[in-house]
Amino acid sequence: MATNCQCCRLRMYHDRKPKSLMGRFWRWHINFCPGWKAYFTSLTPEQQAKLREEYQFTKYQKTEQE
Repeated sequence: MATNCQCCRLRMYHDRKPKSLMGRFWRWHINFCPGWKAYFTSLTPEQQAKLREEYQFTKYQKTEQE
């Protein structure tokens, strides 16, 4: 599934002004967005770790039991 998350306008707005209303909306939105999930889970573990740190994102982590 191809997503536009890498060049999403809302994401770019968050990157410029994370505390703005639109920036906070985008950050809240990625918690349940199916496009973000597809994009995020398609990345390498290193890329995922970088995004986790950058956006304080904790969803879709693999547990040791999996």
